Amino acid sequence: MVAELVSLNVDVLVTVGTQTAPYARDATTSIPVVFIFVPDPVGSGFVFSLARPGRNMTGLSHFGKELVLKRLQLLRDLIPGLSRVGLLVNPNTEVATLYKRVTDTSAVELGLENKTFEARSLEELGQAFDAMVKAGMQAVTINGEGLAYQQRASVANMTLARHLPLAVWSRETFEAGALMSYGADQVAMCRRGPVFVDKILKGAKSGDLPVEQPTRLEFLINRKVAAALGLTIPPALLVLAEQVIQ
Repeated sequence: MVAELVSLNVDVLVTVGTQTAPYARDATTSIPVVFIFVPDPVGSGFVFSLARPGRNMTGLSHFGKELVLKRLQLLRDLIPGLSRVGLLVNPNTEVATLYKRVTDTSAVELGLENKTFEARSLEELGQAFDAMVKAGMQAVTINGEGLAYQQRASVANMTLARHLPLAVWSRETFEAGALMSYGADQVAMCRRGPVFVDKILKGAKSGDLPVEQPTRLEFLINRKVAAALGLTIPPALLVLAEQVIQ
């Protein structure tokens, strides 16, 4: 699909998510590319740096060590005695190694043990959550990734059935039935994408447009899920939350 668009010599390519941007990176070095929801633009070879991309790509990143650290901290504050957390990743994605490395480092900083579990398909999700229960994990965290997003309702149902509190990265995945979410406002980021396109169409070079990181972050809690898990939400977290679903 990317090759077809490149052959049409479009003025700008826009990619959304972790799976599509690498195809654009590999397909063209001349057509400007605006990416949205890319976790590691530098590590993925899309840009030389966030401030000075330098290549034909720029856009918006929705991931950072600070987000993972804060999400784990909020999860720890929400669950009394939390010590072991399972991280779900799809090993078929480029970002799985990044997610594991950052989560491991953040967990150590917070005095938690993080263990990574893998799932490549819907069929493997249940196996991964069963493995978490067997390993004594007390909660699950997930970062932005296509499989987890597409199967967000299944993920929420599977974890709740196994009595595993689930912390996710966005309002969209939270509303599927997670316990909590901490991450970027993805709608706001989508609305910023056309700003990049507009600047490029008016003559700006993509390599000169700094990559933007999240400026609006959301902390969301589901009180109904908390009750089903036998958790009492501390008043201090209720005050911090942008929204509490009753």
